[in-house]
Order: sequence, then C-alpha cells, then structure tokens
Amino acid sequence: MASASSVRRIAATVLAAGAVVGAAALPAAAQDHGHHQQRPRVEISRIQADSPGRDDHSNRSLNAEWVEITNTTRDAINLRGWTLRDSDGNRYRFDNVRINGRATLRIHTGSGHNTRTDLFQNSRDYIWDNRADTATLRDDRGRTVDTESWGRRHH
Repeated sequence: MASASSVRRIAATVLAAGAVVGAAALPAAAQDHGHHQQRPRVEISRIQADSPGRDDHSNRSLNAEWVEITNTTRDAINLRGWTLRDSDGNRYRFDNVRINGRATLRIHTGSGHNTRTDLFQNSRDYIWDNRADTATLRDDRGRTVDTESWGRRHH
C-alpha cells in the first residue's frame, strides 16, 4: 500500500511541476502573438517565374523556372509532407527532404536528379505564371507557412 501511495505522490508532484512550467510559459507565448508577426522558420525567399529566353518547353527552360525556400533557423527541418502550390492548384509535395539550418533549396519545374540544394517537380509544363501568381508553402499539417504573390492577381 505504501508503494501505491508513493507513486500517487510522485505523479501528483510531476503534474504540479508541469502546471507551474506551463503557467510560466503562457505569458511568453502570449507575447509572441502581439503586434509584430514572427518571421517564418522556413520561407519562400526567391522566385523566378519567368524562365529566361523563349518559353520553348525544353527541360532546360522548365528548370530555369524555380522557387527557393530558405530555412531561417540554425536547425535542420524535415519537410516530409510539406507542399508548394500555385494559385491554379498545381502542387509539389516534399518527400523525406531535410533542409539544413540557414540553407536554401531551389525547387525547379522540370526534370532532374534531386540533390541537397536542388529539387525537381518533373513537370513537362510551366507551373508559375510569368505575369501574376501566388506561391504558397504549407507544412505537413496543411498550415500556411509562407506565401509570395506577384502581378495583379494577388490573393
């Protein structure tokens, strides 16, 4: 019986300590949602929607159309299940891809072999509209991480 009562006391102590830590963290968390918006951990950093030269649908031209995303933290982040979409619903889903801390990945439209710095959507058609489009990066839970729009068709 003494053993069961010791276990209950230890469990109660652990729960109480968790409540104290949680209560102490609340003001700090509430502070983050103030007037300034926190910078995303992973962001769309650059977009080349208009492939240089003539749009001839060659793989070279398709791969000159790209979106760069940058990890702004020091820690590597696994992008498994994340998506990159345009305003027409074209979607690229990241497989088991890690982006290192302070690193940038370039996602090309055409075909190629994925590396640590370059990924390929393997599309045979252009995805990003030259004049107006929106790129949306979402995490594995479907939450919008970052968006970039250009042209007159802003969303």
